[in-house]
Amino acid sequence: MKEYKKRLNDAKAEFLGLDLKPQTLHGNAKYCLDKNQYEKLKFFKVEKSKTDLDWRRLSAGGFEVILEDILENEKKSSKTNGILDKSNVLVIGDLHEPFCLDGYLEFCQDTYKKYNCNKVVFIGDVIDNHYSSYHETDSDALGGGDELTLAVNKLSRWYKAFPVADVMLGNHDLIIARKAQSGAIPKKWIKTYKEVLETPKWNFVDEIVIDDVLYHHGIGSKAHVKAVKNMVSTVGGHHHTDFYVMWYVGKTRRIFGMQVGCGIDIKSYAMAYGKWFPKPAIGCGVVLEGDVAIPILMDLK
Repeated sequence: MKEYKKRLNDAKAEFLGLDLKPQTLHGNAKYCLDKNQYEKLKFFKVEKSKTDLDWRRLSAGGFEVILEDILENEKKSSKTNGILDKSNVLVIGDLHEPFCLDGYLEFCQDTYKKYNCNKVVFIGDVIDNHYSSYHETDSDALGGGDELTLAVNKLSRWYKAFPVADVMLGNHDLIIARKAQSGAIPKKWIKTYKEVLETPKWNFVDEIVIDDVLYHHGIGSKAHVKAVKNMVSTVGGHHHTDFYVMWYVGKTRRIFGMQVGCGIDIKSYAMAYGKWFPKPAIGCGVVLEGDVAIPILMDLK
């Protein structure tokens, strides 16, 4: 059987049921682990008491182990206090309606329920505006009126599913406003996004902070870069092929940067520009009480 040599601190050694060894000049003692012990290390947890909930920092493979405990405690808390002290946020990737992938809405609805979410953030580019793109458009594409009508019709399903949401403004959402600006059209002539898209309860903003986590579309920099620059946990979209969470741990605090992928239909004519690009990551994200960030891939089988 293959052996894995690894330096372990006392807590990890005890977790694996090993006899403790003294520290060496190089630090933690080295242990020989079998495959089962090596795999079990993924589920090692560091506990920190925080109100009614034990927060545990795990390696990527261990998230599922603690989610049931977290969600169960939150349900108990909500019954006791009426509402949760903090939010469980579902972060929905770029939609680019009317070119969103079939089944992505249902995937997001299931994720919302599974993680006991009580808040929704659309990370931006809810519409595509292909007909008015600054780049070359498909010569056989829908005209502006037809594309917008279809986008509004498709967004109505999202609005019905999530009637209250914060919507980050993405570069595609902003195309019409930018062209109005280029044409010197005063803002007073322009309708609001919620009027045009028929989503009166959606809150359209450039960025928003919830539970000390910054949400923005991602124009200019990816989430992990913005997190470090601003020293605040950050969630972003915009980059369709990026899907990850990266942690930065200091002596007194820790922050993360998370990219949540997208929900686009890569086979649609509006996405033809990405034909030779890496495959998009179809997924969404969840942020639990501002402390746990989980990117979730959609099963495309």
